This record gives sequence, C-alpha cells and structure tokens, in this order.
Amino acid sequence: MKHVGHCFCGAVTVEVTGEPAAMGYCHCRSCRSWSGGPVNAFSLWKPEAVRITEGAQNVETFAKTPLSQRKYCKKCGGHLMTNHPPLDLIDVFAATIPTLAFTPGVHVNYAESVLPMRDGMPTLKDFPAEFGGSGEMMQE
Repeated sequence: MKHVGHCFCGAVTVEVTGEPAAMGYCHCRSCRSWSGGPVNAFSLWKPEAVRITEGAQNVETFAKTPLSQRKYCKKCGGHLMTNHPPLDLIDVFAATIPTLAFTPGVHVNYAESVLPMRDGMPTLKDFPAEFGGSGEMMQE
C-alpha cells in the first residue's frame, strides 16, 4: 500500500508505504499549537516507510525539543510531518496524506484536552508506557 501527499502549495511530495504503526489523536498543547486546531490527527510510521519524493530542498525543520522535529514547507508553511527520534517513528499528519483511510485507535495526552471527544476510544493521560508515558487511562 502506498499513499502520496503534498504540502499546502504542492511543492513538497511525501510518500508513505505499508501500514502505519498507529493512528489516533494527540491533545497536547504543542500539537494543538502547531496544527492550529484543538486536536491533531496523527499516523505514525517507521522511518523507512516515509520518503520525500519531490521538493526536499523546500523542507525546513523546527525542533522545539529533542523529542520532536517538525517538518514543513518553507515556500507555503504547510505542515508535513514530525520526526520523533526517541520513538523511532514519524508522525505524518493525517491531513497530509488524504488517501489514507484514517482509523484512529487512541487519544494521547488527553489530560491536556480542550475538546473532549466521546467516541469510545481509549483515552491516555499522556503517552503509552512503551513510549515513555505513564500509560494511565482516563475516564471519558
């Protein structure tokens, strides 16, 4: 399975192959601020499954912390993905790859939520334990 997506202006093309490791919603303040919305829809991929096939010269990186390297198009400012080196995963924003059948399975950082979502999915206080979080579930 292959999906192709672009930045806002189309100068950068991103390709993902295979299946994502996970999909869900992040409610943390950083993701909300970066995405400009009350929640960020993520799809996590192994680094070898993600390629920039066109416009690599237009990709800039902003790293607020060592945990996240946010990548965007320097021509239009369109957000592309966030590399998470400690997790060995890349979050390609669900909106960046429109042909991906987005099937979220979890809410992370729900303790920071500003938009309660009562959809029956698990709601984690922060991150799963295997990603350095508490793994603590919250009540909806």
